[in-house]
Amino acid sequence: MSVHITGRTRLAGLVGWPLEHTLSPAMHNAVYEALGLDWVYVPLPLKDETDLLRFLGAARVLPFVGFNVTMPYKQVMLSLCDEVAMLAKMAGAVNAVHVVDGRFIGYNTDGRGLTESLEIDAGFDPAGKEVVVVGAGGAAGAAIVSMILAKAKSVTVANRGAERAQELVDRMSAHARATELSVAELGSESEERIRAADLIVNATPVGMKPDDPSPLPCDWLRAGQTVFDMVYGVGETVLVREARERGATAVDGLGMLVCQGATAVDIWQDSAQVRTPRDVMRQAAERSLAEGNGEGGVR
Repeated sequence: MSVHITGRTRLAGLVGWPLEHTLSPAMHNAVYEALGLDWVYVPLPLKDETDLLRFLGAARVLPFVGFNVTMPYKQVMLSLCDEVAMLAKMAGAVNAVHVVDGRFIGYNTDGRGLTESLEIDAGFDPAGKEVVVVGAGGAAGAAIVSMILAKAKSVTVANRGAERAQELVDRMSAHARATELSVAELGSESEERIRAADLIVNATPVGMKPDDPSPLPCDWLRAGQTVFDMVYGVGETVLVREARERGATAVDGLGMLVCQGATAVDIWQDSAQVRTPRDVMRQAAERSLAEGNGEGGVR
């Protein structure tokens, strides 16, 4: 793959810290070439919010088509956009920004990435199912929104701090429709719900480090369940390995990374006629991992 820069090249990139091993440039630049887009995608490492504000000032006047946002800025971007899509408001985080005439329009594509990956990688449809989401941060918020839109029967937020989980559920309640939302302290209080769940989503960073344990007791898992670990690129996490050993269908977060990134490109193209090819981005991400040019993470 070669990147050709011209006087008409549009800019895109990933805002966050740290970014030394991000897979996003490989994925995005590969798909821009496949689509014939005169765009280039670069990492935009920003140490603190002061640097973020400086970047945003520049991005309003530079030829940016858009940019992605990752840790630790996904939540603060909510207040820094000129307009925020409803799904991002519900999730409490912005991970994709479309730059239109110098204005920032914030989106959250993580939820779409999750449901797409569940369908593609696990053959799972959340409609009518019982779901447990482990964690209560921005990634968990996106997961809950996606489950509501997918018409899950129930979603239990299991977190070590029940107060934060309750705040998340309270924010979602007005939009829950027919999906029942509840909170359970991660531990004995959540055991029964995890054992009964059709789908368990790990929306925490636990598993990113080689010596990380599972974010939940694996002996609570069983055959017939689907387990989705948002952590990607680190090989089999303890959660994925143990879930598979118990007969569950378990997948990591690489497919979600690809699908959320592709959804951002769909938005930036501003055309319903062209769907960003997910397979091109997946192959580029896998190639980058195999070459040692990227590392694992969690959206």
